[in-house]
Amino acid sequence: MEHRYLGTSGLMVSEMALGNWITHAGQIEEQAAVECVHAALDAGITTFDTADIYAATKAEEVLGRALKGQRREGLEIFTKVYWPTGPGMNDRGLSRKHIMESCNASLRRLGVDYVDLYQAHRFDYETPLEETLRAFDDLVRAGKVLYVGVSEWRAEEIEAAIEIAEKMGFDRIISNQPQYSMLYRVIEERVIPTCETYGIGQIVWSPMAQGVLSGKYLPGQPPPPGSRATDKSGSTFIKRLLSDPILEAVQRLRPIAEGHGLSMGQLALAWVLQNDAVSAAIIGATRPEQIADNVKASGVELDDATMAAIDEALGHVIFRDPDLTRSPETRP
Repeated sequence: MEHRYLGTSGLMVSEMALGNWITHAGQIEEQAAVECVHAALDAGITTFDTADIYAATKAEEVLGRALKGQRREGLEIFTKVYWPTGPGMNDRGLSRKHIMESCNASLRRLGVDYVDLYQAHRFDYETPLEETLRAFDDLVRAGKVLYVGVSEWRAEEIEAAIEIAEKMGFDRIISNQPQYSMLYRVIEERVIPTCETYGIGQIVWSPMAQGVLSGKYLPGQPPPPGSRATDKSGSTFIKRLLSDPILEAVQRLRPIAEGHGLSMGQLALAWVLQNDAVSAAIIGATRPEQIADNVKASGVELDDATMAAIDEALGHVIFRDPDLTRSPETRP
């Protein structure tokens, strides 16, 4: 497993991180989730990404139990705050109150004294940005958070945060967690150039487009039993990717992958990792063998001809509209 710096910070992360959005306490039983975490550790993955909202807070608990007994200094544990974690008016968003309470709750669930990276899961238009950044900075100064990042923020929102942090002397954002894959490239036009200007690394989620780029979804056929497209917790995100034109284009990637001795999933992971702006790609798994297969993409290099062939195969089905990066206008 290769490791990379997270942006221009001094923090190194495994170039593949294990995420538990819809797996831990979600799609699979806890024992299987624990086995996946241990398989990731055996494969050299040291970076684990979760969020307070995943599986209604249960995902953090499962991850904490799975990592119990591991050397804390050898791990990078990431979590996030923004989405509702309770029924109250302040159980959501990026107010100082919710950030402080959510961080303390995440630490308890994870069973740790600090998290390596604390991320704003979306932008909060109802809270002054300075309030949010001051709360994050206070957590850093208290030793509960080592670094601060964001997820799915627009370029102008990231720039505004950098400007305030520099003016007020706050700890700066070092990472952004956007959706990014061969199919979904909406961050390339604005977000990536802005982040490169400020030394912010990308921790990309859904590098296999919710499994579509694995090639298991075939045009004109129903989704395979047990796949994400058949699970209510994951099907919403994947629906727009299951049209026949997209699935037909994805199947054109199969000979490209085979020509490099890769599975289609490995090709998809290798593709995102070719981008120097990407510090890590988040993978998910319901079985340990999926992790063993995915990590084979670490260190794979694709030449210019291969990258061009991928672009030609996918053609017009690629999502590129930068306006698709957005947060809710009001708190959920």
